[in-house]
Amino acid sequence: MDIPGPTGREHDTTSARAHPELLPALDAWIDSDHAALGDPGYEGENQRLPCPIEAAAGRKLTATQRAINALHSAPRAVAERGNSLLKTTFKALRRVSPCSWRIGAITAAALVLLHQHGRTT
Repeated sequence: MDIPGPTGREHDTTSARAHPELLPALDAWIDSDHAALGDPGYEGENQRLPCPIEAAAGRKLTATQRAINALHSAPRAVAERGNSLLKTTFKALRRVSPCSWRIGAITAAALVLLHQHGRTT
């Protein structure tokens, strides 16, 4: 989904509320086959985007709450591993800060190189 808007740093929920078509489009996409997970920055949108749950001091999470947290951590772990692999292999990616469109192309090229040399795990 390509939503025009200002570039730069803006909080996710601020951006989502500034584009009134975004959240209804997300609602239309979510069904029994599709899910969306939010990070802690989406705490005010818990109805649409389940967020990780923190245990209160001295209390344990329920089985359902632990399952929600596991759903959040599993895909994030894969992405964190990929990020670590790219940054440890390619020193140029450690301090790069171009726009998100450019870094995507640079990262894609780096992944091709990693795959060619069998270093994907």
